[in-house]
Amino acid sequence: MLHLIKLAVGVRDVGHLAEIQDRRAGADPPLRHQTRNAPKRAAEILDGGSIYWVINRAVVVRQRIIGIRPDVWDDGSKCTGLVLDPVLVRVAARAMKPFQGWRYLNAADAPADLGAAGSVSGVEDLPHEMRLALTHLALL
Repeated sequence: MLHLIKLAVGVRDVGHLAEIQDRRAGADPPLRHQTRNAPKRAAEILDGGSIYWVINRAVVVRQRIIGIRPDVWDDGSKCTGLVLDPVLVRVAARAMKPFQGWRYLNAADAPADLGAAGSVSGVEDLPHEMRLALTHLALL
């Protein structure tokens, strides 16, 4: 299994990401993220992989990738659509420096889901801004 990691540009927090995706899915289903380049390792991604979203310089949430298909931008040019499960799964926040495009993320290097065995109890109850601040201070 292989994952992708991507910056959620212009997104304030997980709630804002959910709002944006709800609008997109309603206007042009199914829910998907459009990207210029198709992943060459698509079979590995489709074997249970997710896209991990970086919001405000930290990986904080993921979504399962349930399909990869040819797509078109609004201007009619070709692109790739990553079809996403609408469920947003919060993960143990991890600081991340900015980068362009998406990157592959090995399953062994992916942050754990919050509430999963071994994660810190109660972290998911902290306000988003506090979790980010603690993550950037390397306290979480």
